[in-house]
Amino acid sequence: MMDLKQFAVAVSQIADEKGIPREEIITTIETALAAAYKKDYGEKGQNIRVSLDVEDGSMKVSQVFLVVDESMILSPEEVEALQAKNAAEEGQNQNHRPDEEEPEEIENEEGERKIFFNAKRHIMLADAQQTNPDIKAGEELVIALEPKASFGRIAAQTAKQVIIQRLREAERNAVYDEFKGKEGEIVSGIIQRMERGVIYIDLGHIYAVLPPSDQIFREFYKMGSRIRIYISKVEKDSKGPMIFVSRTHPNFLNKLFEVEVPEINAGIVEIKAVAREAGSRSKMAVTSHDPNIDAVGACVGQKGTRVNSVMNELGGESIDIIEWDADTEKFIANALSPAKVIDVELNEPEKAAVTYVDPKQLSLAIGRSGQNVRLAAKLTGWKIDVKPFGQPEEPASDAPTPSAEIPANAEE
Repeated sequence: MMDLKQFAVAVSQIADEKGIPREEIITTIETALAAAYKKDYGEKGQNIRVSLDVEDGSMKVSQVFLVVDESMILSPEEVEALQAKNAAEEGQNQNHRPDEEEPEEIENEEGERKIFFNAKRHIMLADAQQTNPDIKAGEELVIALEPKASFGRIAAQTAKQVIIQRLREAERNAVYDEFKGKEGEIVSGIIQRMERGVIYIDLGHIYAVLPPSDQIFREFYKMGSRIRIYISKVEKDSKGPMIFVSRTHPNFLNKLFEVEVPEINAGIVEIKAVAREAGSRSKMAVTSHDPNIDAVGACVGQKGTRVNSVMNELGGESIDIIEWDADTEKFIANALSPAKVIDVELNEPEKAAVTYVDPKQLSLAIGRSGQNVRLAAKLTGWKIDVKPFGQPEEPASDAPTPSAEIPANAEE
């Protein structure tokens, strides 16, 4: 026997555990019960519908007919022509099963969608009006059937398989929708396992994938430790949603500062550009929409507390915070901080700039292995040459002047 009164508790538990809407679970159970009822008590081709009231434990079973008129169905001649055509095709199709049902809708030779009349699923308008005089073509006629309290073993197994499959699909869709909405956000998870350099992070009811290319090269990842990551991409897969995360994405830096700096979260201070070499050094250009708020100072925080908090999260990555300026020359000069730029010459057509610094600050402007000028180029979007101020031009045969271009694969 089936005790439907237990469904209210079961449905609530499943909804809480799986994060699936209660109505969707009830619909899944109704679909499964309809399949089970049809298998034990119905006939092939019938459209059986089950409605549950999980609160009082009642179940209503009905057979649903689509009401049609002559204009909606295939004529006898059209049916005969289609059957002849199908018979010829069946002779060539080895996969055809004789017990397959006819399709409900077929396109005739004129391109019109018409119904292949099936007495188990359709009813003519005149016949339907004997039951309901007000019914119209295209509407449904619902005929109540006797509910059954128990089902056979095969029917019960069918219902179980339908419920498991539908709930699994609903759970996957719920997880996908949840994390698709979090794309571009920071989440926290626990490092579960590592396989061939790929780190799998437990986010509660799904694992996120942290590929080697999105890991900070100097960081040590310990199993069981909690980690913050940036959701870079969410995709659907045959096995369920795939959550890809990153700790090297430039926007990860933006989001960390949004958490630490209330002025950014409120929109008073804006991050205009970020250039990052994860695990080593980053540059971030900021501006303030309030003349009373210092953008750089807000990001640095009192005694550097805010920027230090972000640097600690990134394993000690150095962060240069500079003032963005609408004036390109000033912006480029700021971008080469901590070096002091004396002059900037722009070549607009080529989007190239020559900057002049004190000879004593040349190495500071270029940075170790050219990192400072390289990050400045990424930050500004300009090719930047750095030259010592006040020194004569060297012959063309000498070593090239230090410069930096934006790499073709630089992240936006």
